[in-house]
Amino acid sequence: MKELEAIQFVQQQMLKAPNFPDFKTGDTVIVTYKIVEGDKTREQDYRGDVIQIKGHGLTKTFTVRKMSHGVGVERIFSYTNPNVASVQVVKRGRVRRSRLYYLRGLIGKKARIKELKKLAN
Repeated sequence: MKELEAIQFVQQQMLKAPNFPDFKTGDTVIVTYKIVEGDKTREQDYRGDVIQIKGHGLTKTFTVRKMSHGVGVERIFSYTNPNVASVQVVKRGRVRRSRLYYLRGLIGKKARIKELKKLAN
């Protein structure tokens, strides 16, 4: 028991809360991350749909899938990675699952996610 408490204590000390907006599976996001090339650094955007959110604490990750020239490309980002500069939510998706692996087998318009439209009260 003391080992688990020690591990949790270390994780809490190392964990800095990212200032990402709340997003969930099915949302379209733009992830800006830093790329180091030699002694230069630059930021690059990665726009796609969140197909899963996994883990908790230091190990929490999210997977973003995009289509690049007709080929599906997925990338896994960590919440605690210091190279992830920002996450911007472009569109909220209306999905009924937490893992959208079925998108891998779909092409064209069938691979689209419906947009969540909130009613103004």
